[in-house]
Amino acid sequence: MVAVVRDNGIDAQALESALRALAHRGPDGSGHWIAPDRRVALGHTRLAVRDVAGGAQPIRSTDDRCVAVVNGELYHSAELRSELRSRGHEFTTRGDSELVLHAWREWGPAMLPRLHGEFALIVWDARRRTLFAARDRFGIKPLVWARHADAVLLASRIAGLSALGLPIAWNHDSLWQSTGLQYAPPGETLFAGAHVLPAGHWLTVRDGAIDIRQYWDLDYPVDPAPIADPATATREFRSRLTTAVTERLDADVPVAFQLSGGLDSSAVLAAATRHRGPQDAFTLSFADAAGYDEHPLAAATADHLGARLHTVAVTDRELAESFPAAVLHAESTCVNTHAAAKLRLHAAVRAAGFKVALTGEGADEILFGYPHLRADLRGSLGGLTATNTASAGLMLPDGDGLPLDHVRRELGFVPTWLAAKASFGRRVRDLLHPEWSARFADHDIGRTVLADFDIRARLTGRGPVEQSSYLWTKLALEGYILRALGDGLEMANGVEGRLPFLDTALVEHALALPTSFKIRDGVEKWILREAVRDLLPADVVTGEKHPFLGPPIGPHMRELARSVLTDPSVRALGFFDAARIDDLLKRWEVTDIAYRKLLDPVILFFTSVGILHTGLGMTA
Repeated sequence: MVAVVRDNGIDAQALESALRALAHRGPDGSGHWIAPDRRVALGHTRLAVRDVAGGAQPIRSTDDRCVAVVNGELYHSAELRSELRSRGHEFTTRGDSELVLHAWREWGPAMLPRLHGEFALIVWDARRRTLFAARDRFGIKPLVWARHADAVLLASRIAGLSALGLPIAWNHDSLWQSTGLQYAPPGETLFAGAHVLPAGHWLTVRDGAIDIRQYWDLDYPVDPAPIADPATATREFRSRLTTAVTERLDADVPVAFQLSGGLDSSAVLAAATRHRGPQDAFTLSFADAAGYDEHPLAAATADHLGARLHTVAVTDRELAESFPAAVLHAESTCVNTHAAAKLRLHAAVRAAGFKVALTGEGADEILFGYPHLRADLRGSLGGLTATNTASAGLMLPDGDGLPLDHVRRELGFVPTWLAAKASFGRRVRDLLHPEWSARFADHDIGRTVLADFDIRARLTGRGPVEQSSYLWTKLALEGYILRALGDGLEMANGVEGRLPFLDTALVEHALALPTSFKIRDGVEKWILREAVRDLLPADVVTGEKHPFLGPPIGPHMRELARSVLTDPSVRALGFFDAARIDDLLKRWEVTDIAYRKLLDPVILFFTSVGILHTGLGMTA
């Protein structure tokens, strides 16, 4: 979806160009609306999932006062629709966009706490002369914005902003931050002038002024109430998870499931199977990649549940072929081939006739499932690196890192995952061009990463694991996992991802649970394991967390990296030291496998920068 507010008139051709740039997100239809005075326009490309025949967008109120576009899905919609009917509102469709339209007219911004699901939305209110936009609580659905010339632009992707006229150039401050801790600063992108509307926030444009406010945030209690009966808590958690899953099965088109060998996606599939019987599940297989191929466990789970398993086998050649497209759809740097693998997975989902896929993302955030959170709880790595080799250098530190003194002063410790990103950053910055780096001598990555957070309200008084999880959720989950690996690659193929573990009621229940219900005796996601113990194979219930990562780089990925990093236009950017990159590419093939695994993310980071630079036709 797109929106433009411009006093000097709307460029209809640019609007159509933006919709074409977003056509993959909504291949089932396209529409736009331009205000009579031509100062405001809304556009939408549709993925028809609910009310297939009658849900076209933009949708207007009967008196033409309000116009809305909505991306994503809302749940609890029957209850909300009933309440609005009781207040005199009449509906002509079953779509979420009309629901938003009436909710806005009834409550204005106060409607947001009543909306639950994966959504981004834009409403134009002619009476208030206000454009209103908002994102869901976790930022599952994207929304970026920019002020360019005399216009305010909004779109689901940077590509939409570009088609509306925003020049695509590097935001060097964001790029510098990403060289240190992988991610751009909160609310920013890698592109000059393009900003992210943060999760749980709304934005208004009125008389040319932009106002952004927060309506929801993670809030770990300072003193969680003790729970005397674990069995009762476990039953309650299972009930809430089951409700979240069954709500996300509601669609007018077939629904499928992403399935790994892990607990989270398996639990989602198990809950759906109990409700509706055998389901279709899609899983990836990495041939000859010991420690990365989860297909055997996924197959065991599918067999246990009677699921129809669709296996997407991916080779190094196919990862190399898909990596450039994955980077461009993610509109982000990528440090692993998992982005290319996800792109191929979602292509298979869509090719099989599915537009909706339920996933297990979010469980590790709400239930402290990552090894780096266990390290924060115990206060040391304590051997975790040896049993979580795939996480070394990405989620668990390996080697010296960049200094994070400001973080230590503010929090009293450095979260393990930030220390890991800082060790990755040390390796990246060793390869930067000295002249490019020199302009950022006064930039403190630790200060930047904390600058937009309310430390006193959200972190002070909480334990290290809660503080670490909060920051991970805001930076890694929102800024990379959901956007780059999630929606960006799902919607590249016209597939809508639905995330039961990020259901509002389930999340708020999990936030109130004591840490001992999430990590117990060194076992992560304890309450989830107990809740589904009778539904899944024992190996899945007891298995240790394995983050979804592609295997170490093979010969075809090496050749892609070499091709990109020796491109004259990429070298002319002056971002990296060409001689050091050349030396690394030579050493990469002969160094031992353990060290090569630490270099892989570095090489892929620089490769993805090169792909963005050439693929988007960016200027320095």
